[in-house]
Amino acid sequence: MTTLDAPPTPTAAPPEHRPQRGRIDVLGPRLPRGEEVLTPEALDLLAHLHDRFGPRRAELLADRARRRTSVTNGRDLRFRPETAAIRTDPSWRVAGTGPGLADRRVEITSPADRRSATAALGSGAQTWVADLEDGTSPTWGNVIDGQVVLADAVRGWLGAPEGATPPTIILRPRGWHLVEKHLCASDAGGRRTPASASLVDFGLYMAANARELVTRGSGPYFYLPKLETAAEARLWDDVFTETERVLGLASGTIRATVLIETISAAFEMEEILFELREHCAGLNAGRWDYLASIIKEFRGRGPSWVLPDRSALTVTTPFMRAYTELLVATCHRRGAHAIGGMSTAIPDDRDPEGTERALAGVAADKRREAGQGFDGTWVAHPGLVATARDAFDGELAGATDQLGRLREDVTVTATDLLDVRGSTGPVTDEGVRANVSVAVRYMEAWLRGIGAVPIDGQVEDASTAEVSRAQLGQWLAHGTTTTEGTRVTPGYVEQLLDEVVAAQPRTADDRFDEAARLVRAVTSGEDNPTFFTVPGYVGHLVEAAHS
Repeated sequence: MTTLDAPPTPTAAPPEHRPQRGRIDVLGPRLPRGEEVLTPEALDLLAHLHDRFGPRRAELLADRARRRTSVTNGRDLRFRPETAAIRTDPSWRVAGTGPGLADRRVEITSPADRRSATAALGSGAQTWVADLEDGTSPTWGNVIDGQVVLADAVRGWLGAPEGATPPTIILRPRGWHLVEKHLCASDAGGRRTPASASLVDFGLYMAANARELVTRGSGPYFYLPKLETAAEARLWDDVFTETERVLGLASGTIRATVLIETISAAFEMEEILFELREHCAGLNAGRWDYLASIIKEFRGRGPSWVLPDRSALTVTTPFMRAYTELLVATCHRRGAHAIGGMSTAIPDDRDPEGTERALAGVAADKRREAGQGFDGTWVAHPGLVATARDAFDGELAGATDQLGRLREDVTVTATDLLDVRGSTGPVTDEGVRANVSVAVRYMEAWLRGIGAVPIDGQVEDASTAEVSRAQLGQWLAHGTTTTEGTRVTPGYVEQLLDEVVAAQPRTADDRFDEAARLVRAVTSGEDNPTFFTVPGYVGHLVEAAHS
C-alpha cells in the first residue's frame, strides 16, 4: 500500500500569535500505518488547538451541566431575547455550499472502516458522511484506522466503480463532550488532560487531507454533532479559522453542517448559523438524538413528561413536526441547506416482501421530507439510495435543492417545541422489552468495536441505542406502569435483561455480560450519565499505553 504524502508544514505565525509550548503525547499502542496520520506535523497542530481552545471547551461543558440542572429545577427553554436582533435581521446569509456540496439529495452515512467506506463510495449517493461519532465504537484501533481509510479515500485509493462519480466526503467527528484517552494534551504549565476527541478527529483529518482535498476540487467538510448552544458553534468556527491560518488555507475553505439533535440547540438554530456563517453549509435534523435529548433533559420533570414506546415516536408527532418545520424555514431564510433525518431500514434479499414493505416506508418518509422543503436526506444502507433519490427527484423536478422555498408559512413557538406531554401512544410491555433488547445487543457489539449494528431489520447506532436506554431510565425513574399493568422497576428490567441475554447465541469472546452491566449502570443509577458512551468508553475501550 502506498503511504500517505506528508501533510503541509504549518505556516509560521507572527510572534504575537505563536502557540504556547504545549504538546500531545501518544499513549495508545502502535498500530499499522498509524505513523502516517500521527505525524509530527499533525501532533503539533493538535497541541496548538488544545492550547488555544481547550480551556474554552471546558468552560462550555461546565455551562452544559449548569443549564441541565436549571432545566431539571423547572426553568423552561426559550428563544433567547438577548439574541433577538440576530433572528430579526434579514440581511445576513451563511457561506453555503463549497465545491462538491451543491447537490446533497442523498447522503449515506457509515463508519469509516474499509469495507463500509468502499460500499459508501460506490453507493451512488451524493455525499458520504464518514462517521467517527455515533456509527463508530471509538476503540483506539478504530480511531486510527478510520483516519487511514479516510486518507486513502481522499486520494482515490478506495474509488467508486469505474465510470461512477464518487460522493463528496463529509467527516463527522466526535462531540465536544468526549475525550480521546490514547492521546494526552499537556499545556505550558505541565497540566495533563485527555485530548478532546473532537479536536483529535478534526485535526488529524485536516493535517493529512486538507490540501489534498482542495487540490482535487473539493474541500474539508464536516458534520458537527451534539451542539447545545451557539457558543459551542462559535468555538468550532474559531477552530476552523485558526486551522485555516495555520495550514495556509483560504478563509472559508472549511464548510460545516450542524446536526440539530439537542432540544437546547433547537432554540438557537438561527444563532448557530450566525456564529458559523463564514463556514456554514447547513443544518441536519438529527431526529434520534433529538428524541433522546428531550427524554434526558426533562427526565426529572415528572410523569407528565414521560414519552410512549420508541416505535410511537415518529417524525409526524407534533413536537417533532414543529422541530423539522422550524429547521427548514430557518435554513432557507439564511441560504443554508436543510438535510433530513436518517432512514435505518436494511433491505434483505432473503425476504422480498419484507424488503418491499421497508422500501415503501422509506419512500413515504423521504417524500414527506421533500414535501416539507428539505434539500436532501440521510440513509444508512446503499440499498436505500435509489429509493431516497427518487423520492426527492419527484419533488425537486430537476433541481438539486429547494433553497427557494422559504417556508414563510411556518410559525413555531417555544410551546410547540416543548409540547411533548400527552404524546400519542402507550408504554407497553413489548416497548420495554424492545428497548432492553436493542440496548444490550447494541452495547455488546459496541464493546467489541462495532459501531453500526443490524438489529431486527434496522441499522442501530449509538444514537438509536441512546433513545432506548434513555427511555428505560425515564420509565424507571417514574415507576411507569405499562398498559398491561406491569410496573417498570429495576427488578423487571433485570428480568428482561436475563431473558434477552439468555436468548442470544453465545461465544467465548462475546461481551453480553459486560453489556448487561453497562445497561444497568446507565439506566438504573441515580447518577444518570449524559450519554452511555461516556462511561462505556472510559470503563471498557481504553487500552493500555505502550512504553
